[in-house]
This record gives sequence, C-alpha cells and structure tokens, in this order.
Amino acid sequence: MPSHDVRKKFLEFFAKRGHAIIPSASLIPENDASVLFTTAGMHPLVPYLLGEKHPLGTRLVNVQKCVRTGDIDDVGDSTHATFFEMMGNWSLGDYFKKEAISWSFELLTSKEEGFGLDPQRLYVTCFEGNDDAPRDEESAEIWRDLFARHGVSGERIYFMPAKNNWWQAGPNGPCGPDTEMFYDLTGTLASGMTKEAYLKADTEQKIVEIWNDVFMEYVKKDDTVVGKLERKNIDTGSGFERICAVLQGKDNIFDTDIFEKVMAEARELSRVLRSQRIISDHIRSAVFMIGDGVLPSNTDRGYVLRRLIRRAVFNTDTKKLSHEAIEALVEAIVDTYGDTYEVLPEKKDSIIATIFKESEKFAETLTDGTREIEKVFQRMNSEGNTHLSGAECARLYQSYGFPIELTREVAQEHNFTVDTEGFFEEMKKHQELSRAGSEQKFKGGLADASPEVTRLHTATHLLNAALREVLGAHVKQRGSNITSERLRFDFAHPTKMTDEEKKRVQDIVNTYIQNQLEVKRLEMPKSEAETLGAEMEFGAKYPDVVSVYVVHDAQGTVVSREFCGGPHVTNTRELGHFKIVKEEAVAAGIRRIKAVLS
Repeated sequence: MPSHDVRKKFLEFFAKRGHAIIPSASLIPENDASVLFTTAGMHPLVPYLLGEKHPLGTRLVNVQKCVRTGDIDDVGDSTHATFFEMMGNWSLGDYFKKEAISWSFELLTSKEEGFGLDPQRLYVTCFEGNDDAPRDEESAEIWRDLFARHGVSGERIYFMPAKNNWWQAGPNGPCGPDTEMFYDLTGTLASGMTKEAYLKADTEQKIVEIWNDVFMEYVKKDDTVVGKLERKNIDTGSGFERICAVLQGKDNIFDTDIFEKVMAEARELSRVLRSQRIISDHIRSAVFMIGDGVLPSNTDRGYVLRRLIRRAVFNTDTKKLSHEAIEALVEAIVDTYGDTYEVLPEKKDSIIATIFKESEKFAETLTDGTREIEKVFQRMNSEGNTHLSGAECARLYQSYGFPIELTREVAQEHNFTVDTEGFFEEMKKHQELSRAGSEQKFKGGLADASPEVTRLHTATHLLNAALREVLGAHVKQRGSNITSERLRFDFAHPTKMTDEEKKRVQDIVNTYIQNQLEVKRLEMPKSEAETLGAEMEFGAKYPDVVSVYVVHDAQGTVVSREFCGGPHVTNTRELGHFKIVKEEAVAAGIRRIKAVLS
C-alpha cells in the first residue's frame, strides 16, 4: 500500500467514526518548555488532555510530524529515524478502552476500511499491574473477545511491567496503562508462543510494534498515584514509517516509498548503505526543521539542526555536499511530501540555501578540525594513550567547531575511546552548551500549566501586540518558549532594538496590565478569525475551527487577538510587573526577547 494511501485511509477511518481531522502542528512546541521539538502526537494537544475544551470536539485524529534525536546513533538500522510522523486518534473524555482497542484492531486488519493485515500475525501486550494500578484485565479481556470472534488462535496476549506498558509524562500529572500491538514480520512465528519466545522474537526484531493505545485514567503526585482523573482520555499512536514498511512488505523503513526518492540521491553520495540512510534521514529532518523556522546555530534547536546537516555531510564519501547534490536531495523530499505539507515547496529555495551555507561552513571546519584531531591522535599514540578526554573534545569543538558526534566517529576509526560525558561537562562550564539544553529537553512530557506559566503565556500575547505597535506590522512570531521563570519570544525584525524601543514596549505591556484588560477565549471558523485579523504563528497550520484569545478593554477595544491553545489568565491584572531582561539576534532577520514577571 503506497504511503499516500496509508495516510488517507487512516484519517478517513477515524473521520467516519466521528473524529475531526486536525492538521499537524509545528515541530516547534508552542507551549512546552520541556522539549526542543514536538516529539509525540500528544504534545500539541496538552491543554486539551489537561481539561481545556477543544474547538473541534472530543474526538480528534491527525498525522503529526515529530523529531527525536535521543537515538541518533541508531539511525541507519531498520527502524530508527530522527524525523518521523505519528498517526494518532484521541478521545477527550469520550470513549475509552473498548472502542479504542476495537478500532485499532479493525483498522489494522479490516480489508475493506483498514490496512488488511493478517490478524494471525498480531500480538499484544497489557499492563501487568503494580502498586500504582492493578493488572489491566479489562484490556486483556477485550482482546480475548476480539481474537475469539475473528478466529485468531493461540496465546498472543502478554502482561508486561510498567517500563513497557505504563505511560506518564513525569512525576506529576495524568498517567495510565497502555496496550501495545506487535506484528510478525516473518510470518513464521508460532501462534501459541510463550512469553519467553515472544520476548526473544521482539529482541531479534522478528516482530515490530505498530500501534499503542494509552489509557489516561490516573493522576500522579510526586511519582505516586493519588487518584483517578475526572475525565479519562485516550491517546493512541502508530509510527507512520513503520506501518508503511509492514504494509509494503519491507523489513526496514528506508526501503519504503517514503524514502525511495531521497535514497536514490543518497546512493550517489556514498557507497555505504548505513551512510546512505543517515544522509537521507538527516537531510529529511533538516528540510522539515528549516521549513518550520529553525536555523543552524550553536544552541538548542539550531544546534540540533547543525549537527544533523554536518553528520549528513560527514557520511558522504567525499565529506562534502555540492549545491547540486543538496538541491537534488531537497527536491526529492519536497516531491514526496509537498502535497501534504505546502510549506515545503513554498520554502524550497531558502531550505536549499540554508543547508548549502551550513555545509560550506562545515567544509572549512572539517578541514581544520580533521587536521588537528589527527595531530592529537598521533601525540596520544606516542604516549600510549587511546582515550580522548572530555576536555580535549571540548577544545576541538570550541576551537575548530568539530562536533562531538564526529569526534566519536573519527576516534572509532582510529580505535580510540571518547569521554562524551566529560565533553558535556566541559561545555557546561563554558556556558556554550549544556546537556539540559541539548539532550535532556528530549525527555518529553506534559507542558507546564502552572500559574506562573499561565501568566507568562498571556504576557507573551501582550508583548507581541506591543512590539507591533512600536516596531511595525511586519513583526511576526517565529517561535516561543515559556518556563515558570521567564518567557522567550522570537519575532521577525531586521535590526537590533534600541534601548528606547525596548523601554516603550515594556511600558506599553505594563499599561495593558494596569488597565485590567479582559482575556476571553472564542471559538470560530479559521476563515472568520483570519478576516478579523487574528495573529498566528508563521508556518503553523490550524484546523477549520480555531481557538482565538482576545484581550480587550471595558469599551471593547481589542489590544490582542491571536490563534492559541492556552493556558491564559482571565484578566491582565493577574500578571504583575513585566520586565524585558534581554534582546538579541537569533538569526538573520530574527530577534529574541526574554522577559519576566514580578
């Protein structure tokens, strides 16, 4: 089944069952400081999972683009990728286990409306229970009934511990058991496998996870379940690339039609299969990240993008990418995804230019850094030392821009070991990169909905309005990041702000606060919101019915009108005093403000 049909069939299946189709959100999280990128389908829906009403109702479905780099060293095997899409359907206090499991089974196995997979090759796991919650017999019984009614024989339900079948975002908040579906890739496994045989097949990748239903029914405090949620939610997910591999009879994602065009170009750049896959994956990720407004830099998202581009270049045979090669790679990806994500063809030229500029910069880095690292290895060999210290790795990065990932790869070629942990410690000391900023933010989790974050989120709307008043209507949001301590707001503006401009913006925001303006949430068709002039984040996609937050005075004069999912205060008097603490450049034409409330 072609990937285009997989996407279409999935969305139509749930649309027929009352689910509103919502667009993929940006890779840059709007209201979640715990992650650098959207790493799961649930991240953009956090406010609604926590209780806020969604404008399109209680049943939702979409295909969400995601980025994760925690397993970057595994990219090149059968299943790992840094960019991926997650197919998901949600129930916000509507249906629960029976419907979720039944529809998952039906979509996977139905030949008429679903994917037509052989149910005799399907296996499932359920939560075995612990001190937090009992054994999930309810889900297991639903599966037993489904298997019996469809003539599926043998033992295929396995109870697993919390590390396998329990979902939670952290020590506090919604959580619950899940049930996971696995498919036999070989078609040779026995239907009556013991649990030990099942685990062995999983380890050998003879079976692959293709679906996961999460049952959010409990709430935790300080990592202990303290009760049940008033409104139970369903969060399901299926990796688009993996399901396509299964449906196309492939044993890896890179042989699917998703990667067909870009892999053809990658084969021209490397003779090594693993390198071809790394090039294809990393350039695909870079295309989507740049499409959503990320630019290469030495920190946070920009650093992730930079390392992906540089690792792609490093995996070519010549350790360089020509403009023609980059153009061919990008066009292959745009051809594959352009009908689904219109921003890619619109920004194709700037994406190509950004990748080429970074690859040229890396070519200089690679020449100088490789020369220097060879000297280091020669010296260490003469000393009988084969372990590269974290301090030496940090020096190579700081002096030559040589990324730690490439240092590790070159060291491996020379049979050297590398103190990666020491590298990050050194970088933290120099305040150029911290693990909390570059790696730990990929842990994921529910967004912070604390009063501090809620106040700062509302203040961001006021800041946007004040910037447009002071600097002009060309100011457009290019991203935001909010923690309980501060807000960070990126916006389009060509020049550094003067001290006078910063003071005027700060004063205007504080005037808004002092005037005790009302903050109201409205639901309306997207076309109506656009006609009213509601502000939206550049590059973001919104559903046909949207939430719009309006800030206005007692006379009804509107100060701010923005597309947004919350959370917000109800009146600006709740905010306190607003102060800009820093204004700086992020990239060409993009400025950043950091501000606090006291």
